[in-house]
Amino acid sequence: MELSAILTPALEGGYVAFNPETGTTTQGETVEDALANLREATSLYLEEFPLTNLRRSLLTTFEVAEYA
Repeated sequence: MELSAILTPALEGGYVAFNPETGTTTQGETVEDALANLREATSLYLEEFPLTNLRRSLLTTFEVAEYA
């Protein structure tokens, strides 16, 4: 099953990884660590709460006014 992962740099270092299809969130020191942790957390989540209707997330960008 192919799912989405959104990774963002964490303030304290490393990365936060989020899977929008399940809501699982983890972190790791490297991108690889964060993805491995997300894979494990999402697998455990899906054991308890299987996805019955997989809807793919849509990632896009938008602009807002800059404030100083």
